[in-house]
Amino acid sequence: MKAITYSDFGVSTDVLKIREVPIPKVGKDEVLVSLEFSGSNPSDAKSRAGNRPGVTKPQFEQIVPNSDGSGTITAVGEGVNENRIGQRVWIWNGQWQRPNGTAAEYISVPSAQAVEMPEDMSFETGACLGIPGLTASYCTLGDGALGGKTVFVSGGAGAVGHTCIQLAKWSGASVIASGSENGFAHIREAGADHVFDYRDPDLSKKILDICPKGVDRAIEVEFGENVNLLYKIVRQNGEISLYGGAKNMNPTFPFGPYLFKALKINIALIYILPKQDRDIAIKALHDAHADGALKMAVGNVFSLEECALSHDATLAPGRKGSVLLKLK
Repeated sequence: MKAITYSDFGVSTDVLKIREVPIPKVGKDEVLVSLEFSGSNPSDAKSRAGNRPGVTKPQFEQIVPNSDGSGTITAVGEGVNENRIGQRVWIWNGQWQRPNGTAAEYISVPSAQAVEMPEDMSFETGACLGIPGLTASYCTLGDGALGGKTVFVSGGAGAVGHTCIQLAKWSGASVIASGSENGFAHIREAGADHVFDYRDPDLSKKILDICPKGVDRAIEVEFGENVNLLYKIVRQNGEISLYGGAKNMNPTFPFGPYLFKALKINIALIYILPKQDRDIAIKALHDAHADGALKMAVGNVFSLEECALSHDATLAPGRKGSVLLKLK
């Protein structure tokens, strides 16, 4: 089969190579999936570049990148019901702690990591649900429904933020979102009730003018950059769900203001989400899709041979929507 591989950290165009490699063997409790789409995410690009603290070389001798994807089960291993053959599925954690990800024509994964897709769900949508979808679902709805509440979504034009807005609105919340001005239309399309420029020096005031006691929940993509904003805009005993902070990974934390509002901080790392939380997140995504309330935005679609471009695209400022590889 054709696959993209790398054996050294480095620039995408230098280290990502297309090769012919054997179709993966299907182990016990695993399924083999013929892939339609692979999802490229910032974490895939950063892992390939070697940007993880303390990690000096790839975990495996040869790696097929990307963890998200969608396709059809073509074979099952021992312990898996043969009824799964032919199922349309989406993949989560395809390359987490494993050498072979979804930037290939086939992948074998534990059966639980191949989630059966609803009949009316497209392969494109399925390929967006692993990292962006599950992160958004957990951060938005992990503590229950949001009917009557107000939610602030930072970075509302991004793949996760855009999905958070849709899920919050589906759950009955009012949504205030921030982003760049060139993303305002995209943010409003997701259903945000109010949209502000994230660089606005009066951002906290404008949010509190709408919600004087503070929002019930803030969902944050850049915690380090906004550590001095969040305690101002979240109500007492409110919640902050955060899933990123690439621009400032070592912020000075103003503990006092957080303490005296008793703010709850929930950090999401979707790769290690407990099964119970993951199952809830998956159900919410499928239910919202069934209700017509979830439309995963796709920003770019590349060929397998263009995997390097897809990795670069995930890190492009102002990106709107997920980045996919079309494999068929």
